Amino acid sequence: MNLIIQGTDIQNNDLRAIAKLAQASQIDRITGEAFRMINAQLHPDIPDYCEETNLDHAFVPAGKKLSDFGLISMDMDSTLLAIESIDEIADMHNVKPQVSAITQSTMRGEISFAESLIRRTALLEGLPQEALQKVYDERVRLSLGAEKMLQRMQSAGIKTMVISGGYTFFTDRVKDRLGLDYAFANTFEVQDGKLTGRVLGNIIGSSGKGEILKRIRDELGLRKDQVIAVGDGANDLKMLEESGVGIAFHAKPVLKEKATFSLNHVGLDGILNLFE
Repeated sequence: MNLIIQGTDIQNNDLRAIAKLAQASQIDRITGEAFRMINAQLHPDIPDYCEETNLDHAFVPAGKKLSDFGLISMDMDSTLLAIESIDEIADMHNVKPQVSAITQSTMRGEISFAESLIRRTALLEGLPQEALQKVYDERVRLSLGAEKMLQRMQSAGIKTMVISGGYTFFTDRVKDRLGLDYAFANTFEVQDGKLTGRVLGNIIGSSGKGEILKRIRDELGLRKDQVIAVGDGANDLKMLEESGVGIAFHAKPVLKEKATFSLNHVGLDGILNLFE
């Protein structure tokens, strides 16, 4: 096994201490924010040490390459994007505190995603449709390292997909902007240029994300171990379950517990450093 250590401020003494715990045979520098410890052994003190020093750690099988994968599937809000788009829409309608509270409860797994989306969307009733474009233009920000990660994935021939419990208004634009291969999300109902507060069709929640990922995986003829999935909340659990490598990105505890790897301190480009 190799042990990948990542962080925005890695001290040499911390690297040496972790390498000693892991009995690693050598330390290779990947970037200024990432190091690979060769022939590392599991040690119960490593997770706590890394948490105390704000470092991400991941034990990865030696020889695991980016080219081993054929698809990466990502959540959108607070994963591919550094915002919760529905919270920003709600801010335009002066209901952000109410919507944010429901969002956080959902991400912690306290209420079902479908119920959450119905309740949050209802609070947006009457909002002019043009407010959505204003949110996209003024507030949408990509997560740190997103473009670098995607460009590298695409150059390696890996298909890219976003599956969101948010809205197609945003996923469609993000797909075009980043050149993604697939995008799936929920759709607002609009009448007379205003949101009705209702969602059209079946709601894409946790189970829906898993079903979509499995369908696209099968269409591409890929095995489960050839898929990477990245998310941050409880509604991403099924998506991660349908992947060979599940990555919890700045995520809630409920997702970290089920993920293959967790990235808490670096950007999405940290995914690239996990593989040789």
